[in-house]
Amino acid sequence: MIWADLFSIACFALGSFFYLAGTVGLLRLPDVFTRLHALTKADNLGLGLIVLGAIVQINDWMVSAKLVLIWGLVMIASATVAHLIARRALQQAQAAEEKRT
Repeated sequence: MIWADLFSIACFALGSFFYLAGTVGLLRLPDVFTRLHALTKADNLGLGLIVLGAIVQINDWMVSAKLVLIWGLVMIASATVAHLIARRALQQAQAAEEKRT
């Protein structure tokens, strides 16, 4: 094996580990805010590592640029959706608090 293959395998393994960690965080953490934090951060880093490992193996710069663009779009979408979910959860918590008082 050459060094590029070893680097790609390491990136794929680390990326898979972060995906697994994000999934475990989603299933095990107690509230919506900590679940969102674990899932978005770990999955974005996992996807970045997998894209990095794939870029090393790809010889075409255009395909590499597309992978980086996809990763960027996923990061933007992930942050936007996490913000919307967190805002809605906060609104529901505030509404429930107002009903109690």
